[in-house]
Amino acid sequence: MESTEAKQPVNIYLEANPNPNSLKFVASFMLVPEGASYDFPSVESTDNAPLAKELFDFESVDRVFYMSNFVTVTKKEGFEWEEIRDKIKQHIQQYLESGQNILLDGTENANVINENDSETVKKIKGILDEYIRPAVEQDGGAIAFHSYEDKKVKVLLQGSCSGCPSSTVTLKSGIENLLKRMLPNDVEEVLAEGV
Repeated sequence: MESTEAKQPVNIYLEANPNPNSLKFVASFMLVPEGASYDFPSVESTDNAPLAKELFDFESVDRVFYMSNFVTVTKKEGFEWEEIRDKIKQHIQQYLESGQNILLDGTENANVINENDSETVKKIKGILDEYIRPAVEQDGGAIAFHSYEDKKVKVLLQGSCSGCPSSTVTLKSGIENLLKRMLPNDVEEVLAEGV
């Protein structure tokens, strides 16, 4: 699917984010299409993501997430970034320099609007994409649409947002307030699914 087509030196730099267990490994070029995000909460979810599968070979890795030009890695409790970040960075860098694809065909992006969505769902996905995605993307995560029923929106917290201490505040004070304000007749509550 997405080929890094590097076969040349790749620059990777690190960015911290509000989740102390996550770290962004930022490349000098786009890794996936703009607006697309791919979350891998376990090794079992990596069938179409060879780099993510390899990262789970590190005992310390708990979750992997791709978006734009970065890979967010969430570590397991009991490991310190100072001890593991350089090895993970080196692995990502070598993988990208090899020119291998980080995604294979068949990997789905959850936020895509499709023609079967109701008008309200299309509006919700549009708001999440336009207003929420850029903010949480800076922090190495994403909020993906899960479902809409009985004026309740369910979202998936991905990347650094999953397990982040400030995610509840972001969810209620940020996303829920924005959706209620922009769609007052359609949204009463926003909930995180699978947290």
